[in-house]
Amino acid sequence: MNQQARLQALSSFLKAQRTKILPQSVGIPSGTRRRTAGLRREEVAQLAGVSTTWYTWLEQGRDIKVSSSVLDAVATALQLTVDERKYLYALALESAAGSSHLIEDRPEISPSLKRILYELRACPTIISDRHCQIVGWNEAASHVFMNFEQIPYEERNMISLLFTRKEFRRLAVNWEHFVSGFLAIFRAYYGQYVEDEWYEKFLVEMKQAHPDFHRLWEQSQVSASPEVVIEFRHAKAGKMLFHLTSLQVHGSTDLRCSIYTPASDSSTESKLKQLMDKDVPKQESKWT
Repeated sequence: MNQQARLQALSSFLKAQRTKILPQSVGIPSGTRRRTAGLRREEVAQLAGVSTTWYTWLEQGRDIKVSSSVLDAVATALQLTVDERKYLYALALESAAGSSHLIEDRPEISPSLKRILYELRACPTIISDRHCQIVGWNEAASHVFMNFEQIPYEERNMISLLFTRKEFRRLAVNWEHFVSGFLAIFRAYYGQYVEDEWYEKFLVEMKQAHPDFHRLWEQSQVSASPEVVIEFRHAKAGKMLFHLTSLQVHGSTDLRCSIYTPASDSSTESKLKQLMDKDVPKQESKWT
């Protein structure tokens, strides 16, 4: 990410977070003359204890001097979560752990992770790298989502597939909710690896090709490990409810394990087992 792209990302993020805060929630009368939702710039500056001019410049994406202590005040004023704070600091200070490391073309999956994929028979599981490139999945994932093996590796990007494959749009009852969780993870990576030019190129391509992506991306959600409940309408199994848990795999490769656990108060697990028993030959866990 070059400096101009970094400052533009910072500007968009601050604007999006500011519009999410209700004035009355921070003790400011909402009034009747507000043209846009959320707080005004001068109100954020007041809450953070900084000058309106300085905050305006920061939000405009100007190349100004910032410090961690001032960013702490801005983050508190904007009520940012831990992941959102990390994202803000990475963009504003242009520093992030691991930002200078190049990603492997095809990250290796350890034997222990392969075993985990195999053992999670009743939990569709997908392993992806920090570009959200799918590098591994288990049999359950193939049955619930699609047979990823039929997709060339270079086209097997989870973010791209969510917008290009009709299977995903038909599967998720609330497709935007489903997509937003992955975009929140992707944005966390985007802030962590500020020196990786791949992200900016990918974002430009996605925004040009998919208006829905541009709109959802501008919501600026950030989460390294969102936990959400997702409802699917599977063509063969019908209604299925899953709890999505996203775990970062520690090690030399920055991999993520996305596990879809069947909701305990539903018939999802039994439906999944029946689906897997009917479809033959069975597919084994896969990794590139």
